Amino acid sequence: MSALLDRLLSIQGPLLYALVAAVVFVEDALFVGFVVPGETAAVLGGVAAGLGHASLPVMILVVVAAAIVGDSVGYEVGRQFGSRLLAGRMLRGRRERLDGARAFLARRGGAAVFLARFVAFFRAVMPALAGITEMHYARFLVYNAAGGIVWGVGVVLLGYGAGNSYAAIESAVGRDVAIAVAVVAVVALIVWRFRRHRIEKRTEDGPEG
Repeated sequence: MSALLDRLLSIQGPLLYALVAAVVFVEDALFVGFVVPGETAAVLGGVAAGLGHASLPVMILVVVAAAIVGDSVGYEVGRQFGSRLLAGRMLRGRRERLDGARAFLARRGGAAVFLARFVAFFRAVMPALAGITEMHYARFLVYNAAGGIVWGVGVVLLGYGAGNSYAAIESAVGRDVAIAVAVVAVVALIVWRFRRHRIEKRTEDGPEG
């Protein structure tokens, strides 16, 4: 774990911004958000900013821009390749969840685009579904931008707080104790994400709830 943290904390500068932006963008643009962890990348970008390896305002700007542009590309992908996209092998095992996302979009419209930003599977598929249903792009963009801003600022600040805590502990009691605390934090994050995944799945399976 120490070696892994050392590697993560050693990335700085333009490469760090590019990596975070690329992962966030690909999650939304290419319909593969359930595989590519954009939210995790954004949180790690905030951690790096908290450790002084990146500028917090720049990291927030990078994440928000990548989220909004990625969703816009995902919308266009859905508009151009809708039927073939839905019939693809990648979604065969997720048909029920996809139907739930489509029903959610049909019922909530633009609000679904905003709310989808905060649920992993919905975040991945909602832009393309909006394009497939030919939602007016201007309307899509308004809700997309609002969701991207709120989500991007929130997740980066979450990571930033964690990075500041790590730096403070390291300064006060040393690197080994800081790493031990980081390990505990990672375990807690895994438990939290597991519980959140179960809640999200219930939401996706029964959007009416």
